[in-house]
Amino acid sequence: MTTDELSLRIGRQQVTITHPGKILFPDDGVTKEELVDYYRRVATWMMPHVRGRPVVMERYPDGIDKPGFFQKDASPYFPDWIRTATVSKTGGLVRHVVGDDAATLVYLANQACVTPHVWLSRVDKLTYPDQMVFDLDPSGGSFDMVKSTAESLKAVLDDVGLPAFVKTTGSRGLHVAVPLKRIEEFDAVRGFARDLAAIVVRQAPRERTLELLKSKRRGRVFVDTNRNAYAQTMAPAFAVRARRGAPVSFPIDWGELRKRDLRPDGTTIRSVFDRLEKTGDPWHDFWRHSVSLKKPRARFEVLDAARSVS
Repeated sequence: MTTDELSLRIGRQQVTITHPGKILFPDDGVTKEELVDYYRRVATWMMPHVRGRPVVMERYPDGIDKPGFFQKDASPYFPDWIRTATVSKTGGLVRHVVGDDAATLVYLANQACVTPHVWLSRVDKLTYPDQMVFDLDPSGGSFDMVKSTAESLKAVLDDVGLPAFVKTTGSRGLHVAVPLKRIEEFDAVRGFARDLAAIVVRQAPRERTLELLKSKRRGRVFVDTNRNAYAQTMAPAFAVRARRGAPVSFPIDWGELRKRDLRPDGTTIRSVFDRLEKTGDPWHDFWRHSVSLKKPRARFEVLDAARSVS
């Protein structure tokens, strides 16, 4: 091992960190070693949202101020102890890394993978998602509209009897997620998500939209349900984003939406553990709330019929 390497014992694996002093976030001085250490420490909270899922790596070998790339296939040189799964997609087969443990997260961070994006399903049942996700993406600069959209969405989800969890994206918006039992395929889940989103948009059409084309959103919040599809990915809870400050996608309580100083990129790899110590993890019981969509869908049809009559 050279002087420009570190060796870390992560669980049963020995992981070599190359060029630990390389700066990955130039404006903040965040090094590869700091990114590696973050994923090592946060794995306790992050793994429930990553384990068993195909990963798409967002890599920045020369730092986030230089062009990065998305990598789907596991590289041939990845060690044998990293689990992979070969999945069928349009265009052929892809051998994905599976996010099984802390050592895998650390190894990927050593590959300058800043964000390990994950599927909404797990490899043992790829066509059956275990969550329904709404990505609330601002078209303009108003985060207040994103927050009010999230609150309206929660009210709709409450009405049909669905548990709702919210987190910052670490970028510009919010994710609202519903944990699901794995009994419906993606098309059915996405269709229901779009029905729910349409209600939220109708409540405030000047502030919200389902419009796919950015040029037609006109400053409105895009209520995006398109991640609820086979092979689509999202940045999971506690993932670092490739933005100035090294922000983290962080679970929050619904009451935090009323705080004026809440920002979608306000929690960083240098502040996240203080936040966890003070507030805990609002998503610690996320998977215990997994539900079927059967009763909520029936409830929705009753409520939607009543809205149509009124």
